[in-house]
Amino acid sequence: MIHFKLYHSAVDLPNSWDTLPIQDIFLKTGFLKALEYSSPANISTYFLGVYSSQNLVGIAIIQRVEMYLDDVFRKTSNQFFKRCGKFLISKIVKGNALIVGNLMHTGQHGLYFNSEHISQDVFMSQVSLGLQALKKIIKENFSKKIRIIGFKDYFENDVIHLNKNFFKKENLYKTQAQPNMIFVVRDTWTLPEHYIADFNKKYKKRYKTARKKGVDIVSKEFGLDDIKNYSVQIYDLYENVSDNARVNSFKLHKKHFYQLKKELKDNFKVYGYFLDEQLIGFYTLIINYDKLETYFLGYNQELQHKYQIYLNMLFDMASFGIQHKCKEVVFARTAMEIKSSIGAKPFNMYIYLKHTNNIIANTVLKLVVKYANPVRDWEERHPFL
Repeated sequence: MIHFKLYHSAVDLPNSWDTLPIQDIFLKTGFLKALEYSSPANISTYFLGVYSSQNLVGIAIIQRVEMYLDDVFRKTSNQFFKRCGKFLISKIVKGNALIVGNLMHTGQHGLYFNSEHISQDVFMSQVSLGLQALKKIIKENFSKKIRIIGFKDYFENDVIHLNKNFFKKENLYKTQAQPNMIFVVRDTWTLPEHYIADFNKKYKKRYKTARKKGVDIVSKEFGLDDIKNYSVQIYDLYENVSDNARVNSFKLHKKHFYQLKKELKDNFKVYGYFLDEQLIGFYTLIINYDKLETYFLGYNQELQHKYQIYLNMLFDMASFGIQHKCKEVVFARTAMEIKSSIGAKPFNMYIYLKHTNNIIANTVLKLVVKYANPVRDWEERHPFL
């Protein structure tokens, strides 16, 4: 008999969870525990297991997101839109959202099912039943109504798009998100020098200029104690970048990086950039089997241009992926043009959404999503010969 079970904590997940044949660290209990222990204040994570008799055959990560104005619209947000946003959130998004997936990271890190034991149609039906059950629990325990339901993020070739009847039945509409920028490592690049050698003349010069500007920067890998000792500076640098986003749906927990390092150990990397022994930037990486996932970063905005901090970070991330034999480096969305200048390519992604209230609310929701995650016009760079 097919049935589902909801778990409210990662520590309650069955041993069979990690034995599922999934090559995605974001669905493993180590990451899920770290996420639970250090989630943003407005995000709570639930875990759904789908069973055939007593056998676990599918899983889903569901996040309850509470929309807080100060988290969504940061210091640099347009004041007019902030006033409009306050009205829209109070009237349209007031309450909570349930997101199938990980709101904190680009990519499909929310669903898995074993197609040898369950069909996608049956699996998705169980996910829907789980969402309905979770809505009732949240209403009973927190007196909050779920206003938005979403599924994120799916590439164009994801098999989930074949399940059109499910999305039609659930009144979920499909919308395009910003592309995921992915750096595919060529077989001929066994060393970073091979990668740089394939740049055309213009981008070789650009690389040399960036490295020259950053010559005084010292890069250091952080261990667990370093992350703890520099926690205040790391978070300040993260906020420097995060607060410049026009719209953001969460703010990281101050111990997020510490918890990730504690749980993921060598699969989570933190590198600090030092200038005259002062921390001026950092970036984080997650080794996800044969993929390298770039994670959060931060830097001193006043020093960014002079030392080309961000561009040097991108080169270092790409070089790390090559040195560690990764097949690709996932640079996620945003800053598409500069990421394409170091060799990343855009891959379109889609999300499914609905407002649970009415058609008018869904129309307004589409406008909010379009503003918050616009598909921008940008010029892709082609740095290779």
